[in-house]
Amino acid sequence: MKELLYPFDSDWIMKNRRKIKKRLLEDGTTRISKRIAVLGGSTTHDIIQVLELFLLNEGIQPTFYESEYGQFYQDGMFGNDALDRFAPDLIFIHTTSRNLDAAYPMVQDTKDAVSQRIADQMHLYTRLWDNLSNKFHCTIIQNNFEFPAYRTFGNQDCVDPCGRVHFVQALNQGFAAYAESHSDFYIHDIQYLSAMYGLEKWSQPFYWYMYKYALSFSAIPFFASSLCQMIKSVFGKNKKALALDLDNTLWGGVIGDDGVDGIEIGQETALGQSYSEFQNYLRALKDKGILLTVCSKNEPDNAMLGLNHPSGVLKPEDFTVIKANWEAKSENVRSIAKELNILPDSIVFVDDNPAEREIVRTYSEGVSVPELGDVDSYISILERNGFFEVTAFSEDDLKRNAMYRENALRAQAEQSFTDYQAYLESLEMQAVIRDFEPVYLPRITQLTNKSNQFNLTTKRYTESEMRAVAEDDAYIRLYGQLKDRFGDNGIVSVVIGRKMGGILHVDLWLMSCRVLKRNMELAMLDTLVLQCKKEGIEEIYGYYYPTQKNNMVRYLYRDFGFDLVSEDEHGNSVWRLSVAGYRNQNSVITVEE
Repeated sequence: MKELLYPFDSDWIMKNRRKIKKRLLEDGTTRISKRIAVLGGSTTHDIIQVLELFLLNEGIQPTFYESEYGQFYQDGMFGNDALDRFAPDLIFIHTTSRNLDAAYPMVQDTKDAVSQRIADQMHLYTRLWDNLSNKFHCTIIQNNFEFPAYRTFGNQDCVDPCGRVHFVQALNQGFAAYAESHSDFYIHDIQYLSAMYGLEKWSQPFYWYMYKYALSFSAIPFFASSLCQMIKSVFGKNKKALALDLDNTLWGGVIGDDGVDGIEIGQETALGQSYSEFQNYLRALKDKGILLTVCSKNEPDNAMLGLNHPSGVLKPEDFTVIKANWEAKSENVRSIAKELNILPDSIVFVDDNPAEREIVRTYSEGVSVPELGDVDSYISILERNGFFEVTAFSEDDLKRNAMYRENALRAQAEQSFTDYQAYLESLEMQAVIRDFEPVYLPRITQLTNKSNQFNLTTKRYTESEMRAVAEDDAYIRLYGQLKDRFGDNGIVSVVIGRKMGGILHVDLWLMSCRVLKRNMELAMLDTLVLQCKKEGIEEIYGYYYPTQKNNMVRYLYRDFGFDLVSEDEHGNSVWRLSVAGYRNQNSVITVEE
C-alpha cells in the first residue's frame, strides 16, 4: 500500500487504522502467519495496532500476545500459561529509557557504584533474554535506549560517570555486545531512531504522564515501520534488487538533450554532489549484495556514456542488468525480474518521474515503488523504508553480484550449444553435499527464509530452530554447494528429513532458483537416498504444499520417480519413494559427499 511507504502521514495512519486494515485484508494477498509476543515496559496497544498494518503490507499475517502494562520482566522470567500456549515465533521487548528511572546513577555515586548499576541492569536483561531463548527458541528483538529526557551535567553528561547520557550509552554498548555474540537476537535501535525523529518530538512527557506511552502518539507509525522492517527481514521478506532510472535519478539532467558534458554529477556543483552521494549509497548497497539494474527510457549508447562519466561513482560493470530502451518501464521491470530469476516483488523501482512510478506501480504487481522528492531525499527515503534491512548477513551476500554476473556468462555459453546435456557437461560442475556444519547455519537459515519458487513445503526456520535440528539425531540434513567453471554459486540447496522408524519424512526441500535445471536437485536426491540406505531407511515420504509462488515444483516428486500417495482438493500432496532399487539420476555433477 502506497500510503504505508515512507514518507507517510503519521496522523492519517493513526486516524484511519481500521480502514487501512480492512483494505489490506481484502486485497487478496497471500501472507505467512506469525505469532509475535510483545512484552512491554510501557503501553503497547497502539504500537501493536499500527505494527499490524505495516506487517500486513509486507505479506505477514501477525497474531499478537501482549503482556500487561509493565510486565515485560515478569512474563519473560516467570512466564504464564497464556504466553506458554501462544508459543511465539518472535518476541519483541519494548523497554525504553523510561524503564531506567530507578536505575540512573545518583550524583554522589562513585565510579564503582555506577559500574555496579550498569552491571545490575545488564544482568537483569541478559537473564531475561537467556531465559526466553532457552524456553521458546525463537527470535528476540530488543529496543536499546533512547537518550534520557534531561541531563544532570549538561554537555558533560556524556562524560561524567554519573551522567544519564553516559549511563544510557554504556547500556547500549552492552546490549550491542550481547547481540553480536548471540544469534537470533537483534537490537531495535531506537537511540538512532529517536535522534532522527527529534528527541523532543519523540518523547513528549505529556504522553508518559497521561497514558504511559514511552513515545509520542505521532511517533508510533515511525516506530512501528522501523520495527516491521526488522521483523520482515527475519522472516525473509527483504528486497533483492533496485531498478534505477538514469536521467534526473542517477545524474542531473537528460543526457539525450544535454549531452554527456551537460549532465550534473561530481563535485563541481551542489546538485552534482547530491547525485554523487546517492551513487555512493547505491554502491554501498551493492557491496552488501543488493543487485543494481538500470530501467531507463534512453538510447543504449547515451546510457553507456552517462554510466561511463569520469565523475560518476557507478560504472556499467556495477549493474547486473541494463535496460536502456524505449519499451514501457513496467515491461522492462518484469524483464529484469525474469533475467535475474527473481520475483517482481523482490524489486524496488526508483524513478524521479511520478507518471512512470504510477505506471510501474499499476502494471508491475508486487514491485515496491517509493515516492521520491528532490535528489537530496533519495537516500533517506530508501533507507527509512528498510527495503534492504540486514538481520542476517553471510559470505554469499557479499558474492551475490558476482554470482549473478557468472549466471549471465552461463546463459551466454548455453546459447552456443544445441544439445543441453552437452552444455551441462561443459560447465564442469562440482558439488559439496554434506550434513549441516555450524559455520554455514546462518546461510542455511537465510536460504529457508528466502527461497519460495523451489520450496516444496515453504517451512521457515529461525537460526535457533535450525541449530536445534542440526543437533538432533532424529533428522537427516543436507546442504548443497555448487561450483562450475564460471564460479562458485555458494550454498544453493537444503534438505531436512525427519526419521520415524524405517521412514524418512521430508520436512523441507528447497533450492535457489539461480541453479535451476542443472541437475543439482538430482544430485541432492542421490545423496539423500544414499544416506537413507546407510541409516536403514526403507522409504522416503515427500510433501508438497502449494503457494502462489511454488507451482513450478508441484510435480517435482513425480519427476523424481516418487509415487503419489494422496492429494486433497487444495493441491496438498504426499509422495512415496522406495529406497531399494533406486538408481542415481545425476550424471553431470561430480559430488563430494
